[in-house]
Amino acid sequence: MRIYLLNPPYFPRFGREMRWQDTGRGGTLYYPIWLSYAAGLLESNGHTVRLVDCPAWNWNVGDVLKDMKVFNPEMVVVDTSFTSLNNDLNVASQIKKTFEVPVVMVGPPTSQFPEKMLEVADFVARYEYDYTLLELAEGKEAKYILGLSYKENGKIVQNPDRPWIKNLDGLPFVSKVYKEHLNVYDYFLNYSLYPMIQIFTGRGCPYQCTFCAWPQTFMGRGYRVRSVENILDEIEWIEENMPNVREVFFEDDTFTVNHKRVVEFCKEYRERGLNLSWSCNARVDTLDLETMYEMRKANCRFLIVGFESADNEILKNIKKGFTVEKAREFAKNVRKAGLLLHADFIIGLPGETKETVEKTKRFIKEIKPDQLQVSVVTPFPGTELYSWLKENGYLITNNPDEYLDSQGHQKSIVSYSWLSAEEIAKAVDALLKDYYLSVSYVPVALRQVFRRNGFCEFKRLVRSARMFLSYVWRRS
Repeated sequence: MRIYLLNPPYFPRFGREMRWQDTGRGGTLYYPIWLSYAAGLLESNGHTVRLVDCPAWNWNVGDVLKDMKVFNPEMVVVDTSFTSLNNDLNVASQIKKTFEVPVVMVGPPTSQFPEKMLEVADFVARYEYDYTLLELAEGKEAKYILGLSYKENGKIVQNPDRPWIKNLDGLPFVSKVYKEHLNVYDYFLNYSLYPMIQIFTGRGCPYQCTFCAWPQTFMGRGYRVRSVENILDEIEWIEENMPNVREVFFEDDTFTVNHKRVVEFCKEYRERGLNLSWSCNARVDTLDLETMYEMRKANCRFLIVGFESADNEILKNIKKGFTVEKAREFAKNVRKAGLLLHADFIIGLPGETKETVEKTKRFIKEIKPDQLQVSVVTPFPGTELYSWLKENGYLITNNPDEYLDSQGHQKSIVSYSWLSAEEIAKAVDALLKDYYLSVSYVPVALRQVFRRNGFCEFKRLVRSARMFLSYVWRRS
């Protein structure tokens, strides 16, 4: 079957696969990673695939329709996210009006709004969708495909959920899909050496954070992993076949869930004599200093860590599972181990006040992360945070179109009587400007340059700075 996999047009460089879906302030753009894994599975089973990434290629709907006419697909798969849902359904509608072809919607919102999507699409593949798409492509009868929603005689049919994929080693290397279909120079993470690629070593997350959408609406709360051998085989393949790639980023929600697995990975990485740098998402309560040293020796660079807040009551409210004191100790250990720290914070979580914002500001200055991300609280439907805010009357709107401003950046849809939506958004910008535009950040930046791959680190920082200053100028 000829299958067209579409990351649809929206804002230029819109990150539909990001956890906070917007246009990144520092130039970040994710690969269409979920579509790419599905593309690999479909191709490995003999299907012809066209993978199109409109935000990276700056394509509009007209470009898509022209390209589809040439490719002549027998099935179209349209990715979607919470903040782009209405736009994506509009794109799907235009495809349906132009071509007589079945359209399948995929992505996190499918678990929450299948009925809305079926007003436009023929099928909705809920949650993890790799094998759902494969079974559709193989011609399996719809009523027997788990995880599928569709209409029959005008009535919506919701098949039982598909079990999570256990054998992740059975999926093809996503890096091969990137090499075949995409340009690695289109994608950028402000904490990774450029160019980089993103892969999963596992899916799902066992932690209970109330705000995180992927575990609650898409991938589940069980952490399913690839074998260490399989991961290293892919890194080795990348080194041999994509020599221009300078880093691999492990996009698992928490790569460090099992520190024994991390140590095993590091040991076998060194035994194979691999050289490619890598970075990963981590938690402050999953790594000790000894394990960090092992990671550093195995060419790990950056740890991306969700600190979220410097107030223990807020951390308790969002079920983060650790304390500020633990976070402080972790940050010190990262520095001791010679790793770099990317610290994530969220403003506007339950319990946030002007005083807690100041506490977070002081904490950021204390730990001095090499990279800082501060986000506006964004409650996605299907999350515990969304339900709590809605029940307590703190949501301004339920309309996905209201999640982003006219430039595609986050804006607050949460407002408290003691901290308004406008104050939340202003606090985010103020924290970022206060940190990055301060003279005190200069030695932090220099520390990143005076290390292995120093020139690449310098270019990464310059690119991020240029994009961030452009963001600041537009906001002012």
